[in-house]
Amino acid sequence: MDSITVTDLVKHYGDYIAVNGITFAVPKGEIFGFLGPNGAGKTTTINVLCTLIKPTAGAATVNGYDVHTQRSEVRRSIGLVFQEPTLDDYLTAEQNLLFHAYAYGVPRAARKERMRELLTLVELWDKRKQKIRTYSGGMRRRLELARGLLHHPDVLFLDEPTLGLDPQTRRRIWDYILDLREREQLTIFLTTHYMDEAEHCERIGIIDNGEIVALDTPDRLKDAVGGDLVTLKTEDNAAAKRELHEQYRVQPQIEDGTVQFAVPHGDEFLPKLLRSFSQRIVSIGLRRPTLDDVFLKLTGHAIRNDEPSTRQQMIETVARRWGGR
Repeated sequence: MDSITVTDLVKHYGDYIAVNGITFAVPKGEIFGFLGPNGAGKTTTINVLCTLIKPTAGAATVNGYDVHTQRSEVRRSIGLVFQEPTLDDYLTAEQNLLFHAYAYGVPRAARKERMRELLTLVELWDKRKQKIRTYSGGMRRRLELARGLLHHPDVLFLDEPTLGLDPQTRRRIWDYILDLREREQLTIFLTTHYMDEAEHCERIGIIDNGEIVALDTPDRLKDAVGGDLVTLKTEDNAAAKRELHEQYRVQPQIEDGTVQFAVPHGDEFLPKLLRSFSQRIVSIGLRRPTLDDVFLKLTGHAIRNDEPSTRQQMIETVARRWGGR
């Protein structure tokens, strides 16, 4: 059974196409990641699925509910951790959770135990009486995770869940996310532009300029690059490039003063190359492809070097504030 289905989804803001006819499905219990640069359409898609904005065209369901005609049912069945903080700084952690419990109709008899369970899990039970303005960024994110799960949702949406956090805190947040997934039997849909976070996903949809350019497991996406990546530095890189192409039928490129190419089973290829290569090798390296390599191959640009335009940022800010009316 699929927790999420999306068919030919389109979202326009005037002449700007934020999402351009995407189709995919997320099975129940999967961790599914949307990977792409800022402005690619990740947040717009998640906002449509969470009923915060209306699609221009196409269809989508979450937990079997139509995001356009059954918005209340969708909202009751999901948890959402926004990209931007949404906690009330002047309330305590306990008060923030109580407000959420009231809003979602969590039964009075279950509230206290559920709050204790989740705050203990994210290691904030001892800080529950403190006001949020005293919390660090990591503590706020942990509380937002607890709040998103308070009403027992079937799907948890995480929009850039660790944005702005230091690497150590990011790793800790992911420990919580993976633990929560197992405990709560959740489907998790997340957006990110951090490649290491995407590695936690069972499948990844790579989105660029509003379109899905690839969708598969991390390992299969890496295999699509063409094998292991070899980096050579020689006394004559141009001659090395020609010889590699002519003798070994690879497609080398010269970048940053090195010759780079992909081959299947690089650990078997390198000994053969070293025995017969005529150019003097200064240095050599071998590594498995990363998701950075996948993104570069599929889109022609690096994910971190593709910042959104001022117009894109303005459109997405207005959409978030006004619900895409």
